[in-house]
Amino acid sequence: MALSPKLHLRQTQSLVMTPQLLQSIRLLQLGQAELDRFIAEEIERNPLLERQDPAEEALKDAEAAGNLDESGYSAQAIAEQLDTSLENVFPDDPGRWDPIGPDLSAQWRSVRGIGNVGAAAVDGWTPEMSAAAPVTLRDHLQDQIAIACLEAAMRPLVDELVGELDDAGYFIGSIEEIAERTGAGQAMVRRALQICQTFDPPGLFARDLSECLALQLAARDRLDPAMRALLSRLDLLAKRDFRALRKLCGVGEEDLAHMLAEIRTLDPKPGAAFFAAPAHPIRPDVIVRQAGDGSWAVELNAEALPRVLVAESYFAQVSSRASKQEKLFLSECLQNANWLARSLDQRARTILKIASEIVRQQDAFLAHGIHHLRPLKLKTVADAVSMHESTVSRVTANKYMMTPRGTFEMRYFFTTAIAAADGGEAHSAEAVRERIRGLIETESAEEVLSDDAIVSLLRKEGIGLARRTVAKYRESMNIPSSVQRRREKKALAGACA
Repeated sequence: MALSPKLHLRQTQSLVMTPQLLQSIRLLQLGQAELDRFIAEEIERNPLLERQDPAEEALKDAEAAGNLDESGYSAQAIAEQLDTSLENVFPDDPGRWDPIGPDLSAQWRSVRGIGNVGAAAVDGWTPEMSAAAPVTLRDHLQDQIAIACLEAAMRPLVDELVGELDDAGYFIGSIEEIAERTGAGQAMVRRALQICQTFDPPGLFARDLSECLALQLAARDRLDPAMRALLSRLDLLAKRDFRALRKLCGVGEEDLAHMLAEIRTLDPKPGAAFFAAPAHPIRPDVIVRQAGDGSWAVELNAEALPRVLVAESYFAQVSSRASKQEKLFLSECLQNANWLARSLDQRARTILKIASEIVRQQDAFLAHGIHHLRPLKLKTVADAVSMHESTVSRVTANKYMMTPRGTFEMRYFFTTAIAAADGGEAHSAEAVRERIRGLIETESAEEVLSDDAIVSLLRKEGIGLARRTVAKYRESMNIPSSVQRRREKKALAGACA
């Protein structure tokens, strides 16, 4: 069989992943914070992109509709409405106003943090500039060190010890290393540590949890021998082995219950309050409300929806007198800007489409609560909206939906199915987990439910679940075993008696 070159025509289809297509796919899975950063970077790179502010857009719409009277927002109009004349501000001395004296003004401007700014900032001083900065743990301790009667040789040692605190307020340094670094004896360093352990809040400069709790109890004058014995075996307390603790401490059941109640009031991380990270509120991407006809209205959150504008007028103005190379650059920027605007619009439409299908699938949950949450798969939603399963996965990642039942991540509505014991409709794993939590919360100290008892109760409700699955769900919710719960409930009952 002879081999010879030949020409054949073949028609095939293939997907070409262009950079623009990759960008569109990437935008689908970005959350609010990541998307804001991405758009900010694109605006910085592309001179033809502008961020559109929803407030400015509403203001322009109001001006265009003639509903906004600019004269009503002038300084004179506001003064007339509020009646802020000097006679009303200073009724005891009408018609006269003395400016703030230069000495008092200088005192105000010498507030900590104001003196470090430039002259221009000082001249434009405002009351907001003197707002107190968050107090750190080091600042809090330095204020106490300043008024403490310390020896001259002790102050540098105390400063060294303060530098060895972690975020929880524990001393994580080494006495030997500090003694070697400062040239002081280890006995003096230990004495400095004892002084530091008297600072407020109690529990600071402890080297372990037991010492931290002991310092707080000593400040309350509650560190008796029985409490010392209890703090020496915190491992037994973690296991809820109250029988061994009673024997170790030499106290009765009622006394042990009071000791445990005292320990629950202590702070295991006394320094954490000074390192509290600011809470960032979640901005939902989708808002679900109940319509007048009983259905659910699904809409995108306008505050979380990114808006960009393409400066086409600026492009036409600049490109008319630009060079050939500059025109190529501007044309590329215009193409990228238009593509980003279309990608963001397509992203919003896709999120709304998938969210509407999720609401349709979980209508019973929105109406009646978590016990009616249905098992749902990504493929079910993908088939309903005629999209690929990976697209649904990207859209539901890092997106939040605000409903009358609360704000949930969109992934929350996708749960595995648990077969019904009587062959009926399957149950959602999240709903079953919540049912297990409810059963345990309503149990009494005399009738603590074991995992086998929970399996029997669930089976009566038509939920077929194995004992190991119940144990797995219970542990995922940080709920101790029935033996530990029985010990704890008895101890609490004794404390309340």
